Amino acid sequence: MGRPLTMNDLKNGTYLDIDGVCWVVIRFEHVKPGKGKAFVRTRMKSMKTGQVVERTIRSGDTLLSADVQFRRMSYLYTDGTDRHFMDQTNYEQAALSDDLLGDAPNYLLEGMEVDVVIFNGTPIGVNIPVKVDLRVTATVPGVKGDTVSNVTKEAEVETGVTVQVPLFINEGDVITVDTRDGSYVTRASTG
Repeated sequence: MGRPLTMNDLKNGTYLDIDGVCWVVIRFEHVKPGKGKAFVRTRMKSMKTGQVVERTIRSGDTLLSADVQFRRMSYLYTDGTDRHFMDQTNYEQAALSDDLLGDAPNYLLEGMEVDVVIFNGTPIGVNIPVKVDLRVTATVPGVKGDTVSNVTKEAEVETGVTVQVPLFINEGDVITVDTRDGSYVTRASTG
């Protein structure tokens, strides 16, 4: 059983146990109205169904943290319906459907280490690194001399997701992508 929380304990990534279902806070905003008590407006995602809801938490509302564990596992493969992960210490495997993983499949590469989130003994999601390096597999060539700042083009990376990149990025380049919003960060290498 998790520990009690107050509205001041909420932040992005907080896991809550609401009626036996694990929810994760994906956005929160402290609101201090001119009259009345402060409250927190949250956006939460069910780790069971993937449903996203908005909920207002007032001071005095009782919340319970979800008793989750994190196990370091390597991503193995997808079989079309599930993504398979393996614990490198004891070789136990876990399978998670894409519905539970949100945007994570856009950034998963075979062999990548992630933290698998476990609630009541059941894998319910993964925490992937904030930044990942991915190889560009398709993009239009950059035009020499086109140096207008903040101009981007689309590039497809090895996981199949499309990222907006600067014009100088070419096919075969390795770029760093921020997994929180899918944005280009920097060119990692050109090999």
